[in-house]
Amino acid sequence: MRAIAEWLLSNGVVVLGQSISWAELVGQICALAVVFLAQRRTLATWPVQILATLLLFAVYAAAELGGMAFRQVVIMLISVYGWVAWYRHRDAVHGVIVRRGTTGERWSLLAALLLGSAVFGALLRVLDASWAPWPDAWIFVGTVVAFWAQGRGLLEFWLIWLAVDAVSVPLQLASGLWFSAAIYLVFAALVLHGWFSWRRTARRHRDRSETEHGTLPAGRVGRREIG
Repeated sequence: MRAIAEWLLSNGVVVLGQSISWAELVGQICALAVVFLAQRRTLATWPVQILATLLLFAVYAAAELGGMAFRQVVIMLISVYGWVAWYRHRDAVHGVIVRRGTTGERWSLLAALLLGSAVFGALLRVLDASWAPWPDAWIFVGTVVAFWAQGRGLLEFWLIWLAVDAVSVPLQLASGLWFSAAIYLVFAALVLHGWFSWRRTARRHRDRSETEHGTLPAGRVGRREIG
């Protein structure tokens, strides 16, 4: 296994004069694939994400970026949780149940983002573990919160990813990581598409549930029957 990791790190391709290892290239491609798979609410989302974290952990560890490497470990653990959660709560016909978060859940997500970023950013600063502790902390905490919300099937997880991407792109450009910054721009576009896709699905699930329980307004039932 170690020999494979070393080969993936020491070999790769050159793009626009920049060397990209196979580990980074395949890891980022898998990360992109996760967005497409999540849009389709398939269980394959999670094993592909786990493969991405394994490869990117090797990349960041070799680059002596301990914080980014640890982030991959956390993502892997959350991916295992999401895999199990989706398997247990999936719908036999429509896939994983998608819904909007309640008001309480939305406030909880926001509080977790703000408080978590403040605490983790302070920790990074004390340990001198990052040259940009606050945006670095926002990315780390946002990733954790987004995956938790995704595992719960909450529509709002796409918006959290957008907030993460908005900070990730300029931070990585400032770090000279142009390839990763470009990937995150693609992520942002795919996240927007995923948001609209999940929103439509959440509306269908809600209408189906209201119809089955007899709570859908008569006008809306009529429109569905006519359409």
